[in-house]
Amino acid sequence: MAEYSKDELLQLFKRISAYVSVKMSNLFTIASLKLDAFSVGALAGLAIAVVFTWKIFPSSPQRRQPKRQPSRASSSGVNMQTATVESSGASASSDDSRAQHVVDDFFQPVKPTLAQVVRQKLCEGRKVTCCLLGVVLEETSPEELQKKATVRSSVLEVLLEITKFCDLYLMERVLDDESEKKVLSALEEAGIFTFGGLVKDKVLFCSSEHGRTSFVRQLEPDWHIDSNPEIISQLARFIKYQLHIFPSRPERLASNVFSSTSMEHFFGCV
Repeated sequence: MAEYSKDELLQLFKRISAYVSVKMSNLFTIASLKLDAFSVGALAGLAIAVVFTWKIFPSSPQRRQPKRQPSRASSSGVNMQTATVESSGASASSDDSRAQHVVDDFFQPVKPTLAQVVRQKLCEGRKVTCCLLGVVLEETSPEELQKKATVRSSVLEVLLEITKFCDLYLMERVLDDESEKKVLSALEEAGIFTFGGLVKDKVLFCSSEHGRTSFVRQLEPDWHIDSNPEIISQLARFIKYQLHIFPSRPERLASNVFSSTSMEHFFGCV
C-alpha cells in the first residue's frame, strides 16, 4: 500500500466526499422525478404516522429482565405471606358469617304471643260460649261426670287467655246435681275463677242437648265451641263462627265452622 502525506489524504477525502454528494443528489433527483402524486402522498402519510407514533410512544420499551428463580428464603417468605392472606381471608369470612347470622336473627319474624294468637283466631270476638265435655274436661259423657270431673291441663292456658278479653260462658248437660258440683269444684281447683275473668254464674247446666242449643241462641255469641256435631249443625245458621272439636278432625260442616282435634291445637299451643 502506498504511503500518503497528510495533505494528500486530506485532498483524497475531499474528492470522495464531493463524489458521494453528487451521486446522492442525482439519486434523489431521479427518485423525485419518478415519484407520482400518489407516492408523494403516501410518503407524507408515512412521515405523519411516524411522527404521531413517536409522540405517543416517546420511549422504547425496556428490555425484559430474565426471570429470576426465587431462593429458598424468598419462597418461604411467599409461603408465609400466602398463609397470612389465607388466615386473614378466613377470619374475614368468619366475621362476615357471624354478621350475617346477627342480621338473620334480627330480621326473623317475631313469634306472636298466645294472647295475640287468641285474639287473631277469634277475630276480635267479644262473646264466646263453650261446652265442657271433650273440650275443657277430659271426660266425654255425662255418665263419666257422675264419677269425676277433670280439667285438661293443656287447655287451661288458652281458656284463661280467652277470659281476659272475652265474655266467656261454659255449659254442659249433666244428669244430677252432684255432677254440677264436681264440675264447679274441678274448675275452681284449676284456678279458672281465681286467675281468669270467669265467674261461677257463667257456668250453665242443662238436662238435654236441646237445652244447650237454647243457651247458645239466647246468648248470641260471636263464637261457639262444641264437640257435638249435631249442635254445631243446628247452630250454623245462627252463630257467626263455630269451632268443632272432634278427635278425627272431620270435614267442615259449614263455611263458618272450623274444626280441630282440640281447642289448644286450634290456638297453636301444641
